[in-house]
Amino acid sequence: MPATGEHHPAFEEYCECIFELGEDDVSVIQARIADRLQVSRPAVSEMMKRLEAEGLITSDNGIRLTESGHELGEQTVRRHRLAEVFLTKFLKLSWAEAHHEAGRWEHVISDSVERAMNDLLGHPTTCPHGNPIPGSNYKAPESTPLSSIDVGADFTVERITEELEFAPGLLEFLEASAIQPGKIGTITAASPDGTLTVEIEGQHIGVGSFASERILVTS
Repeated sequence: MPATGEHHPAFEEYCECIFELGEDDVSVIQARIADRLQVSRPAVSEMMKRLEAEGLITSDNGIRLTESGHELGEQTVRRHRLAEVFLTKFLKLSWAEAHHEAGRWEHVISDSVERAMNDLLGHPTTCPHGNPIPGSNYKAPESTPLSSIDVGADFTVERITEELEFAPGLLEFLEASAIQPGKIGTITAASPDGTLTVEIEGQHIGVGSFASERILVTS
């Protein structure tokens, strides 16, 4: 695995992005990388050339991480999610604050600090949003998108997928609405435009189709 500091943070950021897109079964194309990282498409195109020259990706038949690129992306994701657990559990930061701060921490956490954090946190298997921590003993439940749950049915929130973490304001909304892993709710209504009304902890909340298709639940 690449040593901390061996790769430029930008390389870590791009490998992390490609890893996460693949994790959510989203096709990895330059346009999606540009949207996720909020950079221009020419900038992504130039970075793809640099990543390929570094042996971190291949571009034959689509953008794919090489073995070393996968290791770098996995390491960056793991450190990001461990940092989120630490920041929410011990520093009591909000989901959104922890997500943004972890984006800085992921580039400076060393191997020894990563191991110490993991021990201190009790070897967590997911981040606060329910996304798996690579290398942990995570066992994926038989989950389904919230959008597939019938009106009147109960559900338990399992995971807020990474795509929602990058939608402006959504983390704040979901946390404030108690749409969090482990919370139990009920679908009380569905609108023709795909908006669902859910009841969680006495609140009635409208969840649009973009979010409901990406919130994973068990029923």
